[in-house]
Amino acid sequence: MINVNQLTTLQFNAVEYWHGRKFVVLKTEDNFFTVVLEQHRFNFDLWHEEDIARSPDVSDSKIAQVKRLIDQLNQKRNDGVEQIDAAIIEQLNQTGVIPKPNARINTETPGNVIDRLSIMSLRIFHLQEQLQRNDVDLRHRQLVSQRLDCCFQQHTDLSQSLTELLDDIFSGHKILKVYHQFKMYNDPTMNPYLYNCKKSA
Repeated sequence: MINVNQLTTLQFNAVEYWHGRKFVVLKTEDNFFTVVLEQHRFNFDLWHEEDIARSPDVSDSKIAQVKRLIDQLNQKRNDGVEQIDAAIIEQLNQTGVIPKPNARINTETPGNVIDRLSIMSLRIFHLQEQLQRNDVDLRHRQLVSQRLDCCFQQHTDLSQSLTELLDDIFSGHKILKVYHQFKMYNDPTMNPYLYNCKKSA
C-alpha cells in the first residue's frame, strides 16, 4: 500500500531541495517513489519555464525556444502520469489484488491526482516565497496568506481523496487502468501542420 503522507512529504522536500540545487536528480530506494519524483521533476521544470515565457523583457527568439521546451516537458509530464499508474498496477499484480465483480472505475487515476499534488506543492512553495519578500505591502501579504490557506486545504482534501482511492483500488473495490492520452501535436505523422509542411517542402 502506498503511503500518501510520505509521498506528499517527498514532493514538498524535493521542491525545496531543487530550488537550491537546480540540476540535481533525486533518487529513492523505493522504485515507485522514484517514478513519482521523475514526474514531479517535469512539473518543477515546467513551472519555471512558464515563468520565463511570461516575462515581458525576454526576446521573441528566447520565447520560441522556451515554448518548445515547455511542449517537450509537458509531453514528459503526461507520460510520467501514465508511468505512475503503470507502477501501481505492477504493485497490484505483485500483491495479487483482483478486482471484485462489482468493482468500478474512477474518473481520475492515482497518477492524475499525484500530478495535481505535485503542482500544488509547487504553488504552495512559491506562495510562501511571496510572504518572504521585502518589497510588498500588507495587502499583498494578506492576499498571499488567504491563498496559502486555501491551497493547504485543497492539498489536504486531495491527499485524503488519494488515500481513499488507493484504499479502494488495493481492496479490489475499484479498477485501475492506464489511460493513454496519445498526444498528437508532438507526432509529425499525426499533427496536420507538421506533415503538411513536410509535403510542401
